[in-house]
Amino acid sequence: MDHSLSAGADAIIMDPRDHVATALRDLVAGESVRYQSAGETGTVVLLEAIAFGHKLAITEIPVGADVRKYGEVIGRSTVVIEAGRHVHVHNIEGIRGRGDQSSTAAAAAKGGGGTV
Repeated sequence: MDHSLSAGADAIIMDPRDHVATALRDLVAGESVRYQSAGETGTVVLLEAIAFGHKLAITEIPVGADVRKYGEVIGRSTVVIEAGRHVHVHNIEGIRGRGDQSSTAAAAAKGGGGTV
């Protein structure tokens, strides 16, 4: 997999399955941001400012959907997150290390009700 960046990339995606990109600089609301993944480039218009190192949605993320970064699920959306929005603790909940979440999901996958 090609992880090199071309000049002018404003954000990076580490895995093609990701829903978010990471800002490589402070980004301004309204600007068209170029993000790069595996040698492919995409664009998204920002709906709000995004600080360096923070996440931005590159596609709409429905409420309750898993959110991926680095190809891994990093949380679940608590609201619909539009493409170009800041993705952070105000619109996703972490599910790592939450026994209640993993037990419920495992029970549901097995067809059980799953109370914790």
